[in-house]
Amino acid sequence: MTPAEPTAPAALTVLTTTDSAEKAAALARGAVEARLVACAQIAGPVTSVYRWGGDVETAQEWQVLFKTTAARYDALEAHLKAVHDYDTPEIIATPVVRGSAEYLGWVSEETR
Repeated sequence: MTPAEPTAPAALTVLTTTDSAEKAAALARGAVEARLVACAQIAGPVTSVYRWGGDVETAQEWQVLFKTTAARYDALEAHLKAVHDYDTPEIIATPVVRGSAEYLGWVSEETR
């Protein structure tokens, strides 16, 4: 028996950050209205420490966690790049390896 090929996850969580609560809300609302995501959660402020332009920076940011399908990821990434005001926005997708069938079904339905 050969091992089964891993299947791509049907659902993803996608994280981005921005520098104000208002911008986070606009990113969340825009993605939901465009049906790119079923839901977006905003958390913050958080403190980010990172290297930019050769210097170590510290900034207050808000995280936006989007719930979407793998099929909608490319469109979501393109949308975020188009509307985000950072030169290089954080856009990180994490596969959802398990979840309730009802919730994941809702995510799929809301992103059609």
